[in-house]
Amino acid sequence: METIFKVKIRKIGTSLGVLIPKQLIATKSIKEGEVVEIALLKKRKELISKAFGIAKGAGHFERHAIDRV
Repeated sequence: METIFKVKIRKIGTSLGVLIPKQLIATKSIKEGEVVEIALLKKRKELISKAFGIAKGAGHFERHAIDRV
């Protein structure tokens, strides 16, 4: 089962890293030196606002009786 949480990218020496929240470490029994897989999802707010910005000013959607099943 996947667990999704938000973290801030931090500078660690000349690299970038993330800190895993303490409660996640406890629930997943993660130990120092253990190898884990991390999936990265980067949200781009400008892309989301552009996609939803297309419908700005379109007005409310009204469903006709014939559309109902």
